[in-house]
Amino acid sequence: MKALVLSGGAGTRLRPLSHSMPKQLVPVANKPVLEHVLENVRDAGVTEIGVIVGAWADQISEVLSDGSRLGVRLTYLRQDRPRGLADCVRLARPFLGDDDFVMYLGDVMLPDGVARYADRFRRHRPAAQVLVHKVDDPRAFGIVELDPDGTVRRLVEKPRQPRGDLALVGVYFFTPAIHAGVDAITPSARGELEITDAVQWLVTNGAEVRASEYDGYWRDTGQVADLLACNRHLLDAQPRAVAGSVDPASELTGAVVVEPGARIVASRVEGPVVIGAGAVVEGSRIGPHTAIGPGCRLVDAEVADSIVLADASITAVRGLRGCLIGRSATVSLSPAAGSRLVVGDHSRIEFAA
Repeated sequence: MKALVLSGGAGTRLRPLSHSMPKQLVPVANKPVLEHVLENVRDAGVTEIGVIVGAWADQISEVLSDGSRLGVRLTYLRQDRPRGLADCVRLARPFLGDDDFVMYLGDVMLPDGVARYADRFRRHRPAAQVLVHKVDDPRAFGIVELDPDGTVRRLVEKPRQPRGDLALVGVYFFTPAIHAGVDAITPSARGELEITDAVQWLVTNGAEVRASEYDGYWRDTGQVADLLACNRHLLDAQPRAVAGSVDPASELTGAVVVEPGARIVASRVEGPVVIGAGAVVEGSRIGPHTAIGPGCRLVDAEVADSIVLADASITAVRGLRGCLIGRSATVSLSPAAGSRLVVGDHSRIEFAA
C-alpha cells in the first residue's frame, strides 16, 4: 500500500502566520503537523508516500527532504492550484499506479494513529474504507449515512438537513477502484472535484464501501484555537525529560521537557511544557500547555497555553495566554494581562508600558 498526503491548502484561517509558511508546517508540541501525519502513515506500515504540494512546495521539501529522517520515502507532486481532493487522486495516478493507498489530509491531527484501521482495510479490502467520527454539528462536515451493517449508503457534503452525525475525518483507504469514480465525476458547484462524489459513485455502482468509526482524538488544525487544543492534548501525554540546563534559582514542576542546549535561568516552569533546543528562558514564568520552539529567547516574560515558534523573542511581556507567535517574531513591553496574540513570522510587536 502507498499513501497520498495532501498539503497544498492555503491556510487562510491562520493568517497572518500562513502568509509566510504553510499551515501544515505549524508546530504542535514542537513538531510540524505534517510530521505527525507522516509518522502516523509510517506507523501504519506505509513508507512510500506521495505528498501533494502547492505554492509552499519549497518550504515543505526543505523541512522534510526525501523523508529518510522519518523512515519514509517521499515523492512530491505539484498541484498548481486547488481543484478538490479527487483532483489530487487524479494528479497522483502515475505515482499510485494500481496499488491500494491511504489518502490523508495533511492538516488533520489523529494522535492515536490509524494503524488498526489500515490493518482492517488490508484484511477485508473493500473498494473504499472511510474513517468517521461523531460531531455535534453535522452541517459543517462531509457526512456519511450508513446501513445497519456498517456499509456506506450515502455521502453528503455539508448537508443542510443532516440524516446522521458521522463526519469524515480526512483519512480514506482505497483500492484502485476509486480511479474509475474520479474519472466519472464532474466539478461540484464550487468548481472542485469532490472525493465524496467519487466515493458516492462507487456506492451507486455497487462497490463495497465501508466506514470505520474513529474513537481516538481528532482535530482539524485549520484555526488557531484548534492548534492550541491539539498542543494541549499532546503535551498532556508527554513524560518529563530535562536534557538542557536548569540553574538552582529555577523551579520546574510537572511534565516539563527541556531539550538539549536549552537554558532555564531564574524562572518558574509549570508543566506540561516543552522548551526547544537552544532556547533561553530567563526571569520568566512559563505556564501549562506552552510549547517554546528552538532558539527562542524569553526574558522577564509570562506565557501560558501558547505556541511560540522557532527563534522568536518575548521580552518584558506579562499575561500572554492563548497565543501563536511566529518564527523570529519579536514581542516586547507589557500589554494588558491575558492578551491573545497571533503574530506572523518576523513581525515586531511593541506595546506601550
